[in-house]
Amino acid sequence: MIEIKTEKPVQVIDITQRVKDAVKESGVEKGICLVYTLHTTTGIVINEAESGLVQDLLRRISSLAPPGDGYFHDRIDDNAHAHLQAVLLGNSQTISIEEGSLMMGTWQRVLFLELDGPRRRNVILKIVPG
Repeated sequence: MIEIKTEKPVQVIDITQRVKDAVKESGVEKGICLVYTLHTTTGIVINEAESGLVQDLLRRISSLAPPGDGYFHDRIDDNAHAHLQAVLLGNSQTISIEEGSLMMGTWQRVLFLELDGPRRRNVILKIVPG
């Protein structure tokens, strides 16, 4: 498990190295690695971590599910937008493992997206030989 303490209401954290370290530590040479967030207001994506692209991603998901748009869930805790944004992003990614390493492209990174922070978060890693 990866523990993350976010510091902002909306934040993107590159967890690629932590996932790579867990795969290496597991000793699995061939298989899959499931990266799964336990929270309904966070997401896991694989993409480039370039700062302009990250800003574009955050701007786009905010425009698709903006805060304060009259959501029914906001009557409970005023974070419906974060739940809806998380649905758009997804809560997991599965990555192939070959020769003990994640099979990822040159610019691909595993990104954790906080959408309702700051909070303490947990990401589960399930490394399966195959």
